[in-house]
Amino acid sequence: MKILIVEDEDILVRVLREKFEDNGFDVEVAEEGDKVIPLVEKFKPDMILLDIFLPKLNGMDILEKLKDDEVMKTIPVIIISNLDDDKKIKEALNLGAVDYIVKSQHPINEVVELVNKYILKAK
Repeated sequence: MKILIVEDEDILVRVLREKFEDNGFDVEVAEEGDKVIPLVEKFKPDMILLDIFLPKLNGMDILEKLKDDEVMKTIPVIIISNLDDDKKIKEALNLGAVDYIVKSQHPINEVVELVNKYILKAK
């Protein structure tokens, strides 16, 4: 299984990469928003973990671009953010995210379980 982690916090990227690789995932990382779409086209992930606040292009704009594309719109996207805002959560879900995780409220193991659940659901 392939996962694309779109995150610019180095420590979180390292922890997520390690945890997903330990669970058998092939992992790619994009730390800047403008790198996401070309990487999705090349890597073809089964799941995308997407932060909202990124350099060069924010996560909501990326989500919108993904969901506007006939091929990429089928890839489940989980927003993973520090922003705990009902309006932003609703916006992300309305744009097509399958879930929204507030980083401080979910341990890494829980994130891995959630990703597995959505990947199995999508197949």
